[in-house]
Amino acid sequence: MTIRESMQQILDAEAKALLAIPYSDDYDRAVELIIEHVHRRGGKLVTSGMGKAGQIAMNIATTFSSTGTPAVNLHPSEAQHGDLGVLQPNDVMLLISNSGRTREVLELVSLARNLYPDIPLIGITGNPDSELTRLTDVTLLTGGAPEVCPLGLTPTTSTTMMTVIGDILVVNVERLIGFTPQQYAKRHHGGYLGHKSRQEV
Repeated sequence: MTIRESMQQILDAEAKALLAIPYSDDYDRAVELIIEHVHRRGGKLVTSGMGKAGQIAMNIATTFSSTGTPAVNLHPSEAQHGDLGVLQPNDVMLLISNSGRTREVLELVSLARNLYPDIPLIGITGNPDSELTRLTDVTLLTGGAPEVCPLGLTPTTSTTMMTVIGDILVVNVERLIGFTPQQYAKRHHGGYLGHKSRQEV
């Protein structure tokens, strides 16, 4: 197989997986939870995940922050060594685990609920029957498409799905809070985007 053929195969597989992400009213509930807790109650969004999913969680947090929704990323292992203190009563959590069985993420659920029993939890997973699904208030499913990695192991397709689900949440919250170019410019003082946003203002 040539690189070109492989590239087309990967693009076809991931595009098919993206189009198969299942919609449920949990998307509506997730967006409402974020708006309620961050924009009405003055809390923040706290994202978390381990490994590759943790990198996606960090990206989602920074994208939310840049578009008017305060968010931080909490490493689930560091949470056990004091970083759990970043949580506040009005926060909402977004937890990511493709298997829904990641030990550190499940332990974080227990720790967070011990600190604030009513903190709402949004999960992103590829496993509808997982423990994470059982523990979270809202579950956003990736669809569970196989990884394009030749071994079927390395997070590839799954991380693409997680990223897009994060984009769905960010864009819809941004749309519903009426985030403006003026507000964007106030949060971007450097780089090309900062320059472009100030020009548009």
